[in-house]
Amino acid sequence: MSPVVPRDIYTRIELAMSARLAAGLRGLVKGVTTYSGEMDDDLARIAAAMPAAWVTFGGILGTKPYSTSQQKWVATGKFVVMIGQTSIRSDAAARHGTGRPSEIGANALAWAVRRLLIGQELTDQDATLRINPLRPGRARTLFNTQLQGKPVTVYAVEFETDWIEEALPKQRFPSRGEGGGPAQGDDAIFDAYPPAARSGADPDLLSVHLHHHLTPMKDQPDATDIVQFKKEDE
Repeated sequence: MSPVVPRDIYTRIELAMSARLAAGLRGLVKGVTTYSGEMDDDLARIAAAMPAAWVTFGGILGTKPYSTSQQKWVATGKFVVMIGQTSIRSDAAARHGTGRPSEIGANALAWAVRRLLIGQELTDQDATLRINPLRPGRARTLFNTQLQGKPVTVYAVEFETDWIEEALPKQRFPSRGEGGGPAQGDDAIFDAYPPAARSGADPDLLSVHLHHHLTPMKDQPDATDIVQFKKEDE
């Protein structure tokens, strides 16, 4: 059995959005998946799978410091849900629907996607995904065309969210886990693709030197202390 490769946060958000839409759009669409270039493939084959929805990471819109130390950064990312519908009847039917349960319009699908995702605090199976609630962005037309005499309508419905990314210490590579084992958290992905450069584990914190200044801006401290710590295995 192949080992499970840790997932980056972009993929985790894609999958969390897909899971919510798959549950919420059940009965409205034939399927919800992450986007894999389907629109660049045979559009006729893709049209046969409509109505459908595809989720994809749309890039980082901006990054700003979380604190003055600049060790943590707040990243704002865009995610796009593409929804597509076709009809044997007319362009209006593809966009507006016909009132039949099996012939929902692209407009209604776009509304349903926004309804299901706006303001949601998504998480994943192990409940470790930490992002801000999804914010609505643009909804725009990607395709509104005829394919073999049948109208095809595809919309892109955009969302934004934020999360925190932590910088590595200067001149350091990701560290291995305790005892040289696999890393945990954000750096676990590096163990899945060896031999990436790694740094040794951070040394144990054994002492803290405290300098007490009773007068601000004074060069020499008025008193000093050293606080010693014991290793956990001692």
